[in-house]
Amino acid sequence: MKKQSQQISPTFLIIAFIAGAGILRLLLTGQLPNFSPVAAMALFGGVYFRNNKLALALPLLVMFFTDVALEAAYQIGWREYAGFHTTMPYVYIGFLLTVVIGMLLKGNDKPLPLIGAGLLSSAIFFIVSNFGVWIADGFYPHNLAGLVSCYVAAIPFFHYSVAGDLFFIGVLFGGYALAKNRYFSASAAA
Repeated sequence: MKKQSQQISPTFLIIAFIAGAGILRLLLTGQLPNFSPVAAMALFGGVYFRNNKLALALPLLVMFFTDVALEAAYQIGWREYAGFHTTMPYVYIGFLLTVVIGMLLKGNDKPLPLIGAGLLSSAIFFIVSNFGVWIADGFYPHNLAGLVSCYVAAIPFFHYSVAGDLFFIGVLFGGYALAKNRYFSASAAA
């Protein structure tokens, strides 16, 4: 008697990986600064969803719902970090640009392009989010010296972003490759 292989929809598996990244974000926020699965989640959705609207919407929704959960935990004193902050629009812009980078990689989920996309995403997020800190937080004067000071002050945290982005790209894309080989043909996609 031949054993039947278990079948899982590629779309379900992609959604499960993105949801898992959201759960990891909740667990890891506040542990190491900027070490997060957020960029990997955005890149992953961009690469694997055929439908660009879904590629943009699902990671964005997971990001928003985790922000809501972090804010609720902060409000009741369970977390030291709030989910809502003045730089949210810039964070979300950086996040959406990472999804677009993933869309440009559709069909090319090899390690070197993913590493390059991860590094590019880290750099773009650094530029956009810290520009938001300069504009929205009022910590720095709104002149060139203030902008430079803002970016310089953020440099010590950049390596955590890069490390987190590359680590979680490995986890998400590597895990998905293993699951894809087990549950469905490589030609299947969401």
